[in-house]
Amino acid sequence: MKKFRIFFLIAALAVILLTQYKLVMPFVYKVIASDIFLVDSKDKADQLPISNKLTGFAFAHCNSQIKKTLGDEANASFPAKPINSWSMGNYRYIINGEVNVTDANNTVNTKKYACRISYKNGENEEGADNFDNWDIEGLSGITH
Repeated sequence: MKKFRIFFLIAALAVILLTQYKLVMPFVYKVIASDIFLVDSKDKADQLPISNKLTGFAFAHCNSQIKKTLGDEANASFPAKPINSWSMGNYRYIINGEVNVTDANNTVNTKKYACRISYKNGENEEGADNFDNWDIEGLSGITH
């Protein structure tokens, strides 16, 4: 039996590779080719920074969340516009901005942040100014 140990190892590896090649990968390719992951939306993703009505509201809502995160111990002031904002498609945005934080000792620190936010109502922009219609999915660069 000890003679055939290497043979069994090589045979097992061959079976695993053959199964991967003939069974698993064709299934993966069919799933990828299907419409299962297709999201049909008028809001298309873009690699270049954009500025529109919804990114303006997203910026305002991210700033509001930052003020809540910092609490009453610090005073936050924001510029009029973000550094950059990108559309990830399907009404999801990334806002890159900065905030001037003044602490209790009157020390001012400028912090850069990134905020990932999504708009729940899709094409209906009527409620864009209402914070309840947005979900903040992530906020980085701001610590309490």
